[in-house]
Amino acid sequence: MTARRAIVTLLLALLVAGPAVAVTPDEVLDDPVLEARARALSAELRCMVCQNQSIDDSDAPLARDLRVLLRERLVTGDTDAEVIDFLVARYGEFILLKPRLNATTILLWLAPVLLLIVGGVMTYRTLKRRPPGAPVKGLSGDEEEALRRILSEDPSQGR
Repeated sequence: MTARRAIVTLLLALLVAGPAVAVTPDEVLDDPVLEARARALSAELRCMVCQNQSIDDSDAPLARDLRVLLRERLVTGDTDAEVIDFLVARYGEFILLKPRLNATTILLWLAPVLLLIVGGVMTYRTLKRRPPGAPVKGLSGDEEEALRRILSEDPSQGR
């Protein structure tokens, strides 16, 4: 019973722990409103080293530098849009975890819809071409005889 209790306790601790955040205490702003804005913005920005994490979740030194830069821009009075525009101008659209819809990213946004449409059309055409209830082509006489011979062999005799 103690092993079961330990496992349940461990699972509950993992559920309560929540996601790990790489923001260190020296980065946190004194103003809770600015800190909330900084956290929201940093969750939208990609770590250029890890590439699959936000800068809020990454321990990479570049991610820390970006978090500090973001907070500095907020303290100087930049709006959220100005901070994002500044970082995009410096690092490119790739820094955004959710890219903007523009001429360079239109294919990225439309590709899933286009693939669904093409797949649906192909499926429709395939099903339309096949007549309903079409008989399945049977085996030829030679194939049936070979199958009977294989099935009638005794498996204990080996080959």
